[in-house]
Amino acid sequence: MNKPEKAKLQKILTTYLKEIHEIYAEGNFREESFYSCLEKLFEDFSQFFLSKEGVKVRILPKKTEVGIPDFLIRKNGEIIGHIEAKTPDSNLHDVEESEQLKKYRDALPNLILTNFLEFRLYRDGALIDKAEVCSPIALHGLKPPVPEDVEALFGLLIVFYSFSTPEIKSASELATTLADKTKFSQHILRGVLERKDKDSIPLESFYEVFRKTLIGSLTEERFVDLYAQTITYGLFAAKIMAGKEGINKENAWNFIPGNVPLLSHIFHTFVGPDTPEAMNWIINDTLNMLNKTDIVAITKAKEATYGTRDPIIHFYDTFLGEYNPDERAKLGVYYTPPEVVDYIVKSIHKLLKEQFGKEKGLAEEGLKLLDPAAGTLTFIIRALGRALLELEDNRLGGMIPLNIKNHILSDFYAFEIQVVPYIIGHLRVAMSLEKVWDYEFEKDERFQFYLTNTLEMKEPEQELLLPQLTEEGQEAKKVKEQVPILVVLGNPPYSVSSENKSEFIEKLMEDYKREVKEERNIQPLSDDYIKFIRFAHWKINQTGKGIVGFISNNSYLSGVIHRGMRKELLETFDEIYILNLHGSSRIGEKTPEGGKDENVFDIQQGVAIAIYVKSEKPFKEKRLYYADLWGLRNDKYKYLRRIDVMSTDWQELEPVAPYYFFVPKDFALQEEYDKFWKVTDIFKEWSSGVNTHRDHFVVGFTKEEIIGRLKVFTGDLPDDEVSKVLNLKDTGTWKLKEEREKVKGKKLEEKIYPYAYRPFDNRLICYEPHIVERDRMNLMKHVLNKDNLVLATVRKIPKTEDFSSFYCHFIGDRHFISDGTYFFPLYFYPDKSKEKQKSTPNFTDEFLQAVKEVLGTESTPEEIFFYYIYAVLYSPTYRKRYEEFLKVDFPRIPLPSDTEKFKKLSELGKELVELHLLKHPALQERDREIGFPKWGSNKVEKMKYDEKTKRVYFNKEQYFEGISKEVWEYQIGGYQVAEKYLKDRKKRELSWGEIEHYMRVAKTIERTIEVQRRIETVF
Repeated sequence: MNKPEKAKLQKILTTYLKEIHEIYAEGNFREESFYSCLEKLFEDFSQFFLSKEGVKVRILPKKTEVGIPDFLIRKNGEIIGHIEAKTPDSNLHDVEESEQLKKYRDALPNLILTNFLEFRLYRDGALIDKAEVCSPIALHGLKPPVPEDVEALFGLLIVFYSFSTPEIKSASELATTLADKTKFSQHILRGVLERKDKDSIPLESFYEVFRKTLIGSLTEERFVDLYAQTITYGLFAAKIMAGKEGINKENAWNFIPGNVPLLSHIFHTFVGPDTPEAMNWIINDTLNMLNKTDIVAITKAKEATYGTRDPIIHFYDTFLGEYNPDERAKLGVYYTPPEVVDYIVKSIHKLLKEQFGKEKGLAEEGLKLLDPAAGTLTFIIRALGRALLELEDNRLGGMIPLNIKNHILSDFYAFEIQVVPYIIGHLRVAMSLEKVWDYEFEKDERFQFYLTNTLEMKEPEQELLLPQLTEEGQEAKKVKEQVPILVVLGNPPYSVSSENKSEFIEKLMEDYKREVKEERNIQPLSDDYIKFIRFAHWKINQTGKGIVGFISNNSYLSGVIHRGMRKELLETFDEIYILNLHGSSRIGEKTPEGGKDENVFDIQQGVAIAIYVKSEKPFKEKRLYYADLWGLRNDKYKYLRRIDVMSTDWQELEPVAPYYFFVPKDFALQEEYDKFWKVTDIFKEWSSGVNTHRDHFVVGFTKEEIIGRLKVFTGDLPDDEVSKVLNLKDTGTWKLKEEREKVKGKKLEEKIYPYAYRPFDNRLICYEPHIVERDRMNLMKHVLNKDNLVLATVRKIPKTEDFSSFYCHFIGDRHFISDGTYFFPLYFYPDKSKEKQKSTPNFTDEFLQAVKEVLGTESTPEEIFFYYIYAVLYSPTYRKRYEEFLKVDFPRIPLPSDTEKFKKLSELGKELVELHLLKHPALQERDREIGFPKWGSNKVEKMKYDEKTKRVYFNKEQYFEGISKEVWEYQIGGYQVAEKYLKDRKKRELSWGEIEHYMRVAKTIERTIEVQRRIETVF
């Protein structure tokens, strides 16, 4: 900065500070009072120091508090930065840490924060420079302050004005950047809705339309998310189609692909005249960034080679991962690998030729095909590609335009409920037909991809605001009810907490539930993927013949609760092909050789490809073919590329009642196992464990910490403050405001009880139904304040080698030994009205009679048989021999073959119970090998096991010693006990009692292993 420049800036700043001082001295000012001063400062700076640059300073409308930065700066028409201003007496350090500024810093790459005296410059969220033209104290003087640090401000502004939106060259980088902007859009839209004034009316109207017409369970929060994503993806789609041509608010909607009136109308409305004014600047900012993106470079690899992601889908998948990974998982929105899609599509293509007389397979005109959960149309694009390649392969390439017009656009259908995949799907199919197959859409032509809820059949309501949405719904309903679909294919969403509960689908689901109505928990049958299989099943029955090809969650292949579903499928379809792709990290699947087994998706749940074939003339005998595909992901991809349903090495299965398993089973061993007594037939009363839905609030290590939270909950703080302090959120069945009212005046501190939280990890719980979501009181009342024994076990094991049961005598958590723990008390108390309740053994009369017949005795003490059960469940031989059956249902217990064996196992079971309740006499003696030799902070930081020294370190200096590898690795249910206990106390200081407890547990596990060996010799 030379002297003339410094003198000029000094003069500009002197005038600026004089005006600031005058406004400040008058008092009764607001932030906006100083805007004109700052606007002039930036205009003067740009005029004298950036004279060749076309710089424009714009004050953004301040109609809301939802998060509009105060100033937008353009240079040569391009947005280069934003300014957020606060009053001169504001502490910028405090402002910097606010949620508002964090959101600005995430979304805006070039930002100045100022209180009109101090200026802070952030680049990509990081503070890179700051300057102060005078101290806030100087404003209190009688004279205007003198400018200070002129050179520092000059340097800061030069850096600010030098910014230019960088050119983005990869889908991954673009997805990440747009995710940040979409989060900010969501923040703004939420604020607009919360204001409930005239500016929010258009937004509220659209919310009501979508809720009534499309998604009945739509919340304002989810609508805001939908709206924000629609804007982002609409702009992205427009830019993809525009290529190198620039887009703006006025022309973007013209580039929306596919001649789809609904899509054009939604997008035009969302980014056009009805867009909330608060959104205009972020839309312009997004357009600015997209216009600087090398969109051609991103999309030129559109036709990805095998094993390579379509860059548009890579963008979508990456975006969801950055923007809202929880929602991505919840909605089952996953990228379907092309190898998986190709296996299903080419298999259907061949089956159509060989079993349905369709010479051209998928290219056969008149053949109706539907993807009912189409997402971004991955299956449809592969299917139409396979159909058109069939024509090319048979030297019929000249018929491709006619086939697209008369068949693909007339006979292929797809449904989707989410607006954003709907946008991307139309973009992809338009690009495929236009740019890959050189097809030119006529004015009124479109691909029949409809925005609808597949699992809903109600008549769409007439909507004046979005009549196109009604029209789409009516067209989709015609397809559901009238079109004879021959092929249904796709990747339905997985969501066990399904929100699809329409009368239509629930009535259809009765067929799958008929066989299991007596079961206490048939929730797994309500998973969305099962409802989509049922819908496809119904459509093929409607046609009278056809093929279903799905990839889905594989739990229905062997789940006991799914037996009715399997029975119905077998009755309808003549041939069923199951290619089990495995890959479940939830149950720790390994290959048969013990190697690593990976999922073809980035998910934990194992998956399978299923192809169901219903012939025009039913087969005399039903056929079920099965094959496993194990190993690494890329190896599975290679296999799927190479083969199809005709060349897969199938094993034919003969599913039999009552389970009709779709996986291989040793039926001789099953016959043996089925003779045993299922624990649910042994006990009268049983239930799954408590599910609080808010452990962090109601569960604690000490009574004092729970009472502290309860005081906040029942205190005078407003609901929104309580929500923030305690991190409590409303759910569909629990509203914070309502539940606070219900517990007013209750002495909640008197409802704090011991709680069996995890194995060897008892805690405390405030056991009040109004704050515990699923209290299971009908069962837990039998152990509440009672000296009762309770057996905890699982319906199906989380890992083959980790099946376990455990004893407690407290209220128990649903996740006690694994996800989905069930509790079986020894006694129950049927008469609650009397003070002294008489305990009754919790065994069924049928079971007691069977025991009596085997043992030949009138009085078998129930506690002894309770111990016998425990011994059996801890037998390694039992667990290994029956592991396949323990995977799918509650354990079954064999009756003892003789009295002597029964007594021995009972004694060993009793010893296990005493050990697990930490009441065994041997535990009272100090184990000299297990120790805690080092004093220190006692803070749990990082766990590490040293096999050589037998030490368990929980910070750099401190450790427990004498812990064998066998003890360290010992698991109960889904938990490695010695590690889990410490991991759950990370960042906490271990108390004296916890240190003693840990050493006692280590000794207990050691003796448990010994007792299990003794059980083996008897069992």
